[in-house]
Amino acid sequence: MRKHLDRIRFRGQRRDEFLDLAESPNTSDTECTEEVVIKPRVSARESEELREAEGEQQSDAQAGPGSFSAALQDDPRTDLNEVKGHLEIALLEKHFLQEELRKLKEESNVDSLRQELERERSRCIELEQKINDVLRSSFEDSPSQTPKAPPPQPPPPAVSSTDKQKDTLSDSFLKWLYDRFGVYIEDFRFQPEEQTVETEEPLSAKRLTENMRRLKRGFKPVTNFMRNLSALSSWYSVYTSGIAFIVYMYAAWHGWAIPMFLFLAILRLSLNYLIAKGWRIQWSIVPEVSEPMEPPKEDLTVSEKFQLVLDVAQKAQNLFGKMANILEKIKNLFMWVQPELTQKLYIGLWVTFISSCLLPYKLLGFIIGVYAGIKFFIIDFIFKSCPKLRQRYDTPYIIWTNLPTDLQLKERSITTLSRRVPAGAGRGSFAAAAPLSVSRDEDGGRYYSTKRGAFHEVFNLPESERPLTVCENGWRCCLINRDRRTPTDYIRNGVLYVTENHLCFESSSSRSGSSKRNKVIKLTDITDIQKYKVLSVLPGSGMGISIATPSTQKPMVFGAMMHRDEAFDAINTQYMKINAMVAATNPET
Repeated sequence: MRKHLDRIRFRGQRRDEFLDLAESPNTSDTECTEEVVIKPRVSARESEELREAEGEQQSDAQAGPGSFSAALQDDPRTDLNEVKGHLEIALLEKHFLQEELRKLKEESNVDSLRQELERERSRCIELEQKINDVLRSSFEDSPSQTPKAPPPQPPPPAVSSTDKQKDTLSDSFLKWLYDRFGVYIEDFRFQPEEQTVETEEPLSAKRLTENMRRLKRGFKPVTNFMRNLSALSSWYSVYTSGIAFIVYMYAAWHGWAIPMFLFLAILRLSLNYLIAKGWRIQWSIVPEVSEPMEPPKEDLTVSEKFQLVLDVAQKAQNLFGKMANILEKIKNLFMWVQPELTQKLYIGLWVTFISSCLLPYKLLGFIIGVYAGIKFFIIDFIFKSCPKLRQRYDTPYIIWTNLPTDLQLKERSITTLSRRVPAGAGRGSFAAAAPLSVSRDEDGGRYYSTKRGAFHEVFNLPESERPLTVCENGWRCCLINRDRRTPTDYIRNGVLYVTENHLCFESSSSRSGSSKRNKVIKLTDITDIQKYKVLSVLPGSGMGISIATPSTQKPMVFGAMMHRDEAFDAINTQYMKINAMVAATNPET
């Protein structure tokens, strides 16, 4: 009996190697308190063992009652130990499996992916249903569709096959419509606008030159068109202008002005098409002048790059200045800055408004067309030929030229403040009441000032000597007197003026309260005037002007001038003018 019990005892690991139930992982109360019913499966081997055990029991029973009673006392303990071992193993396996399942769920996130997949499927199904409903309703509402049949009665069994066939045909037709036109329906889906930020290119001399040439080529058709219009108005070619005037007036007389302009636009596009195809068609009233194209340089030196930047900056400054003048004039025209000029525009708008309300549009268009032709071909030609008539009678020209810019308004306000005198002062006390830092212009009562006082007083000149219009505010520069050795006398910062007979330099040194450090040069004493480059190492063509006189061993240099070319042209022009006058008065010399 003991051999049999040892044979059927739990054959796994020893119980001492397992954790005790008190030390095992926590489980639910139900798992600990449930009554477990174990129904072991009996295999063939176990059945043989049971048979052998029965045989041994019979033999033991025959052997004696003492041994049998001892075996019966050991059986319940071994069965309980086996059940307890099985329970512990099952609980441990369950705990480990739950941990593995939880880790897998956290890593793969299967639930969220499954939910998203279900949502996408539901959205796709809803979209397909909506598209099918829209296509079905549009197909049923179309005129080619046959009228709807009355609600069908319960069909007999024989008609069920035909209904199924109709359903399949309608489904296939709707599917074909969706495949054919579904793409266009998807195009109407609203999407948020994407905001893209353009990247700015770094400064490059090569790129700058290319952009300048592109801009020039882009403006070329516009400039050619404006030049041809000006040539038509100026009767540059008498035959061309005469034919254009007759054709335009005939079209305007019969009310064909707008169709004529549209026909000219179509003709111009047709000619451009032929030119793009390789035809050589050149039609222009004014002959075009082909400018020499400089080949682009691959590598520019530092001086060439610097000079290129200066040229571009000068052109941009002039272009921006012209555009600002136009915009400021338009603004001041509508803001009643000059009331007498805006009043003319105001009256003209009222006359045009009343005429458009009373006159029929056909007659109004006829009047406007005829007046535009006469103004463009005849009146403008007369005004261009006779400038005095234009200054007196050309109303648009008068309004535009007399409109001030903001810069001119600022200068006028400064001039008005400088002219302000006591109300009781007479003409005799006018000059005495003027500020110390201004000098009076005899012709127009204008005052010219410098930093140290009145212009003629600073330079010890007669009152008739005043700066030219081009240098009313002077040019900032530094005087380099190479005859002097001390640094304070070698270089002086100041302002350069040019008058009718003198070249004046006002020093800005703190010790120049008097006029000892100022320089006055007679234009007749100048023996040579040239553009000068102070340091040959610096890029560009220089920013100085050299003046040679008999009283100096080396020419004086006025350097660091931002507007060197403008100053040189003004000084040289006045210098040549004075020399010509002197030569005319003294022909024998």
